[in-house]
Amino acid sequence: MLSLSNKRILLGITGGIAAYKCAELTRLLTKAGAEVRVAMTKSAVEFITPLTMQALSGNRVHLDLLDTEAEAAMSHIELARWPDLVLIAPTTADFIARMVHGQADNILGALVLATSAPIALAPAMNRAMWADASTETNLKSLRNRQYHIFGPGEGDQACGDVGLGRMLEPVELVDLCSGLFEAGFLTGKKFIITGGPTREALDPVRFISNHSSGKMSYALSTEAVAAGAQVTLISGPVNIDTPDRVRRIDVITANEMLDATLANIDGADVFISVAAVADYRPRNIAPQKIKKKDDELQLTLVKTPDIISEVANLEHRPLIVGFAAETADILENGRKKLEQKNMDLLFANNASKTFDSETIAVTAISAKQEKQWPESNKNVVARKMLKLVAAQLNQMI
Repeated sequence: MLSLSNKRILLGITGGIAAYKCAELTRLLTKAGAEVRVAMTKSAVEFITPLTMQALSGNRVHLDLLDTEAEAAMSHIELARWPDLVLIAPTTADFIARMVHGQADNILGALVLATSAPIALAPAMNRAMWADASTETNLKSLRNRQYHIFGPGEGDQACGDVGLGRMLEPVELVDLCSGLFEAGFLTGKKFIITGGPTREALDPVRFISNHSSGKMSYALSTEAVAAGAQVTLISGPVNIDTPDRVRRIDVITANEMLDATLANIDGADVFISVAAVADYRPRNIAPQKIKKKDDELQLTLVKTPDIISEVANLEHRPLIVGFAAETADILENGRKKLEQKNMDLLFANNASKTFDSETIAVTAISAKQEKQWPESNKNVVARKMLKLVAAQLNQMI
């Protein structure tokens, strides 16, 4: 866990079942060195008591918009000037909508409008509410206002459903909060990151591809920019919004990804190959749709270019980081790939548990060490990965 020494964190709690996690969250924030103050909506009080939060934070809890104990009864203004970071956890779908429209009829809504501190949200809601178009539109609006969105995670939900919408675990939120105060460890570094799948056409309507969602590469791009890097993301076909301040180049085939990589690699400090590039492509692409006639269809496939090897063979090569998404013998295959492709660092993971997931468990492999990280949110893991990359860069100086 990273340090939050001397940081002032205002924890805003809204009315969701995940509010019970705020007790542990407050304990971990203070353990990391932060001073924590708490503001709660009236509905939040139904899930966790102010007395609990006062005992854990060591400060009185703010519940009312007009506080007669505060100077001129303006406690929300005093509170808004105090923090280095506002963390709202859990953030319900209702409160997300309220923030979009600037509603300030409670203590938490008012201080969101009044504060100049960065604001981080930890969404928590039913999977259907998370997937609803209104929530998606509201979150996009808040991202455009530079709000930080932490999560959500996926798994069992209080309502009995399983899916995306769980609030991240307290330890993950503390790591992400810490990362916001370490924004400079990659300042001035140029990153080229590849991500998503590639598609190799069979005919005008069919193609060979894989299940890669691209989420890991987008998480790495987001966190690298937050750490001060200049990032070019070369992306296969995915359905993800471009991270803020990231230059994105869209490609489809392995050959296009190679061309885009070589066209932009000059002067790069780091090349991170996250993309699930097709290993083979059809030798010939049918000019018209292939009709279903025979019981069997034979295709001749040829190898696609090895993008990592091409970059590794450059005269002035950057630091090269790769991924090994395996289904068996994960560590052994990862070690072989690291050596065969002359990479500096590799992250090995179980592909069957990773594709289209919001979480990932990986083992970092280099020539000198191996380090395992348990399953966690991809943005949390991405920041840990970038810390290792930064350490490797420092060794090259």
